[in-house]
Amino acid sequence: MPYFTKLLLLIFCLVLLVESRKHRRRRWTSHLDVKRASHIFKKNQDLTKTWKGKTEQLLKIDEHDFSMRPAFGGPAIPVGVDVQVESLDSISEVDMDFTMTLYLRHYWKDERLSFSSTSNKSMTFDGRLVKKIWVPDVFFVHSKRSFIHGTTTDNIMLRVFPDGHVLYSMRVTVTAMCNMDFSRFPLDSQTCSLELESYAYTDEDLMLYWKNGNESLKTDEKISLSQFLIQKFHTTSRLAFYSSTGWYNRLYINFTLRRHIFFFLLQTYFPATLMVMLSWVSFWIDRRAVPARVSLGITTVLTMSTIITGVNASMPRVSYIKAVDIYLWVSFVFVFLSVLEYAAVNYLTTVQERKERKLRERFSCSCGIPHSKTMMLDGNYSESDANSLAGYTRNQMVPEEEKPEKVVVHLAMSNESNSSRKRGLRGHVGLRIIQNTHAIDKYSRLIFPGTYIVFNLIYWSVFS
Repeated sequence: MPYFTKLLLLIFCLVLLVESRKHRRRRWTSHLDVKRASHIFKKNQDLTKTWKGKTEQLLKIDEHDFSMRPAFGGPAIPVGVDVQVESLDSISEVDMDFTMTLYLRHYWKDERLSFSSTSNKSMTFDGRLVKKIWVPDVFFVHSKRSFIHGTTTDNIMLRVFPDGHVLYSMRVTVTAMCNMDFSRFPLDSQTCSLELESYAYTDEDLMLYWKNGNESLKTDEKISLSQFLIQKFHTTSRLAFYSSTGWYNRLYINFTLRRHIFFFLLQTYFPATLMVMLSWVSFWIDRRAVPARVSLGITTVLTMSTIITGVNASMPRVSYIKAVDIYLWVSFVFVFLSVLEYAAVNYLTTVQERKERKLRERFSCSCGIPHSKTMMLDGNYSESDANSLAGYTRNQMVPEEEKPEKVVVHLAMSNESNSSRKRGLRGHVGLRIIQNTHAIDKYSRLIFPGTYIVFNLIYWSVFS
């Protein structure tokens, strides 16, 4: 019995020990959960609750008049600027302007915004706080249109550091004027500038400068334009004077553009050259084919007029001559001269035929040839034409190997007694040959192409 009681007591003690350990473990686990939960709460708690309604107090906005610049009455406040060009959207020759999207950043120090911070970290705000503090009044000189992007909210960022340094950044798209010189168009290069300046503060109140010199301007490597090759971006600065207000610091973003020529070669130069070459085909056409040569000349002239009109429609109405105007108008003159060349050939041919007709009539009447017959032979003689020449000696006709394409044969129908008289007339009227090709056409085939080739060599050596 005592042995059994001792066994029960031992088992009871073991059970109590096990239960006490379980209870202790549960308490430890719950304590860890509470600690972990409190840590997570502290980590994720909304810190703005402690600053609710106190942002102005933290930055001391209510204690100062921010309508005046920092250090008012003292030396000029330095404001550094840097720019990152996001895109160069378009270049307009007609309006003489360009459109650019960029990130514009300002750096200055305003001790009125300094605050105490144990971590020495900056605070970042959006555009709502900008209206309550002083910011530089920088504007774009010669700007036509500009705006700050507002999707989905205003693209403005304000970052304030504990020592009062401020970073003010915005995303802007601006369309500004660019004075272009088209005297070498389309083989030209253009230099445009985007100018930044303070509107109200002279150099005695605000000193505007590039924060890192030439490194203050960054560009995206993907920037490209359809008609231009962007050669370089660089920065400059100088003072601008206004007679009524004084001197101002002005910053310049300069970029140089070179125009791609291949588009204009395909659309302007090649068609004009082909029209000039097409007008030369007229020199190889029979001078008696009046409809063919006249229609070809008129077609080339009208086509050149259309090309000139199309080029000028896409360009501003400048008062000086452009390089493309020189090429097109010289080509137009070549086409026009080819038309005048045929007019001269046709006129001289008519005058020559009229003289020959009068000469034949005069000799036929004065020499007393009783029977005269004129036959037009073109090299393909019919049997009747051959029979009509029967009875004439061989020296009165043109040899077969010397026959031109078309000849006029004057045959005197008389007796053999008149043979001596016919031999006397042979040097004047006996046989007249009128060729299809005039001498002017022969010279034009060489002069026109040669002169145009020389013009092209001079043109491309001067403007390229």
